[in-house]
Amino acid sequence: MFKGVFFDLGGTLVSYHQVNRTHGPLLLEAAARIAPDQSPHAIKQAYLEAVKDTTEHYATREYYLHRDFFLDTFTRCFERLSAPVPGVVRDWYQQEHLVRLRDCLEIKPDCHPTLAGLKSRGLYLSVVSNIDDDMLEPIVAREGLHEYLDHWTSSEAAQSCKPHRRFFEICLEKSGLSAHEVLFVGDSPEHDIDGAARVGMKTALIVNPGSEPPLQSGRARHAPDYVIEDLGALLGIVGQGT
Repeated sequence: MFKGVFFDLGGTLVSYHQVNRTHGPLLLEAAARIAPDQSPHAIKQAYLEAVKDTTEHYATREYYLHRDFFLDTFTRCFERLSAPVPGVVRDWYQQEHLVRLRDCLEIKPDCHPTLAGLKSRGLYLSVVSNIDDDMLEPIVAREGLHEYLDHWTSSEAAQSCKPHRRFFEICLEKSGLSAHEVLFVGDSPEHDIDGAARVGMKTALIVNPGSEPPLQSGRARHAPDYVIEDLGALLGIVGQGT
């Protein structure tokens, strides 16, 4: 039987569905200050290419701050447009990106009922998130997740990023559980499923219809033990763990 369930945050307990419609206007606001002659299409294309480049560049790093990742992506976007980013705009964008992204992440409707159901069965619950403290801590507080979680750990606090094993090992140490006693739930084949499987956890991939998981570099090698489309399905899975 499983004794614990570890969760990713973004795309798993909270939804990304507002992110593009939130970030798009922010990017255009920035472009108006840096490269006002560029078309929205050119800016969008440059940003998509920058995301791909930055993801590849960071994929093998064992640790990085995600605020640096996002700022690097932003800078690379405008480098592609031959438009250097002034320091004052960099600072403005970094703060606005944090606030707007954090504010637009919405808790999934079945999150609280699922966590409550799992908690009532005596399971140890944790969030293991590739995110900085200034994103994770406010979301946990805002959404009342601390009522269900035994602990939550950011990659910043761990000084390690998924899929690298040290992050998973730190969270196992906090829980006092062995890897085979934990089910890891996440939306990223690369960060969540591959990373957790390599330390010996069982895994559940949550699929968000119409939305691909972000920041994938194609390095995932392990298939999930379970595939689900909603968090509630976990209530039927936890009794199957061995």
